[in-house]
Amino acid sequence: MTAEHHDRYFTVRDGLSLHYRDYPGPNDRLPILCLHGLTRNARDWEHFAERYSPRFRVLALDFRGRGGSDDDPSPMRYNPLTYAADVIELLDQLGIGQAIFVGTSLGGLVTMTVAAIAPQRIAATILNDVGPDVDSAGVDRILTYVGKDVRFDSWDEAARAIANNNRGAFDRFTHEDWVRMAKRNCREENGEIRFDYDMAIAEPFKTTGPTPHVDLWPLFRVLGSRPLLVVRGEKSDLLTVATAERMCREAPGMTLAVVSGVGHAPELNEPQAAAAIDTFLNAIAGKGR
Repeated sequence: MTAEHHDRYFTVRDGLSLHYRDYPGPNDRLPILCLHGLTRNARDWEHFAERYSPRFRVLALDFRGRGGSDDDPSPMRYNPLTYAADVIELLDQLGIGQAIFVGTSLGGLVTMTVAAIAPQRIAATILNDVGPDVDSAGVDRILTYVGKDVRFDSWDEAARAIANNNRGAFDRFTHEDWVRMAKRNCREENGEIRFDYDMAIAEPFKTTGPTPHVDLWPLFRVLGSRPLLVVRGEKSDLLTVATAERMCREAPGMTLAVVSGVGHAPELNEPQAAAAIDTFLNAIAGKGR
């Protein structure tokens, strides 16, 4: 079952139309803004929104090139700075001064980027399996499949491919769970099933020169100056134990929740993640669910 929502669109500064899901909630409470991972889309937040709307208004954005948003004709704009500007435009157009940001993987990096250019827009943050340092093992795994326009003849075939891409990240997943994930990650087109993103999102990763290093720790410390929850998959190959421990030191007020038997990235409906998020949002809302 999918929670009630409205599919809405807004136009950004370069003329692209971006899609977001708008789940109802009160206007006198901070809304929750959900930002997905690299190859994902707003459908990833269906269960999350069902749990927290209508207690909170939940907004789930499709980054440009994903889901119902337009593809970018200039692939080098597929980067966190562009996405962060899109996020700020969405908040501006909706008249939202502050939101609770929830970012999975790339969505967390975008949240840190917003912290650099408009920190006042972030009231509180939930980072899902991402930190200021990302482990090269996880990045290398993701780069083995991102941007490859594979087509599938059935949802079963797509599910098996996605399970292989995630390499045992979910101990308890059945084949039916992978099929459900496939239906969030993919779309049907011309009798085939394909991933629901612009393959050109991989272009910025293709470089023959040295990759510039950006120190995200100062941006993370901005997030740590306000309510902050970090969710980590116990088997994550992107957010290591060492990085999570340093995050706790750099942001002493943050809460760390570890989801057992899960890699990158928790779906946030696991009992450990849901309990931590419930407590976190209860504290922000100032009353029980």
